[in-house]
Amino acid sequence: MDEALWGALLASTLRMATPLILCALAGLLAERSGVIDLGLEGKMLFAAFAAGAAGAVYGSTAVAVALAIGVATGLSWLHGLACVSYRGDQVVSGVATNIIAAGLTVVLGMAWFAQGGQTPAVSAAVRISPLMPDLADWVQGIAIIGPVLGPGLLGHDALVYLAFAMVPAVWWLLFRTRFGLRLRAVGENPQMVDAAGVSVTGLRYAALTMNGILCGLAGSYLVLAQSASFSQNMTAGRGFMALAALIFGRWHPVKALWACLLFGFLDSVAIRLQGVSIAGLGEVPVQLIQALPYVLTVVLLAGFIGSAVAPQALGRPYGKES
Repeated sequence: MDEALWGALLASTLRMATPLILCALAGLLAERSGVIDLGLEGKMLFAAFAAGAAGAVYGSTAVAVALAIGVATGLSWLHGLACVSYRGDQVVSGVATNIIAAGLTVVLGMAWFAQGGQTPAVSAAVRISPLMPDLADWVQGIAIIGPVLGPGLLGHDALVYLAFAMVPAVWWLLFRTRFGLRLRAVGENPQMVDAAGVSVTGLRYAALTMNGILCGLAGSYLVLAQSASFSQNMTAGRGFMALAALIFGRWHPVKALWACLLFGFLDSVAIRLQGVSIAGLGEVPVQLIQALPYVLTVVLLAGFIGSAVAPQALGRPYGKES
């Protein structure tokens, strides 16, 4: 494999991993506070629809991203209302979020744009373009390492770099701040936090707010950076991959990052293996290649969900009388 192909594979891996990283960090914050979030898929999907619709109608990147964040945060607050304020079943609420998003985005898309549930393509001015194209082109000219580092590390947009910057930021927030200590404590022993005079409800809503912001950014990225418009079910299970990544990473941001990169790498390899013939096996079926990331998701969930030690209060509604 030559340097150019390695560079393309690295670039594709980082792009594929970006929405997974943002979504995994979103789920990690919620679950560290004791709230199960199975609705990552639905929030990312609805955020993608909001970004596509706003980008097509208003022609503004800022409006598209802001509306995507607002929609995802609203869904996170709705999840909090059901599970934190009214102590409902967190799994049921998360599944309901996914179902509502999958159906409502299609219905609204058909009603507003009459394009079979899709949104019109956003213009090139609205799409998020690479941050350092000139530097990437210059580095690409360097022998041997240039074709790898140029397109692989420097040819990305701001959301890619933001996603990777969020990993140490979330680590620092959780493990080096008073807020992070309280957030982790409320996911382990909310009674102790309440006895210390700190609001359990407030901490969980704060975590869900950050959860919504990150899901909104993940959905925005799918439309404004990867694709040019919203299409039905365009998240394609990425929310569940992110959930598998945070479980595989044992609710730690850095470990979850490596799992997301693994999923991103498999996605990239799956794209490049389509139509390729392997000696002795012939052409690899496209369906098998496309299924690889999802098969790994199932394997990781089956192999690690029982051995990973979750926060002690995860999924347990809290009330002063409980």
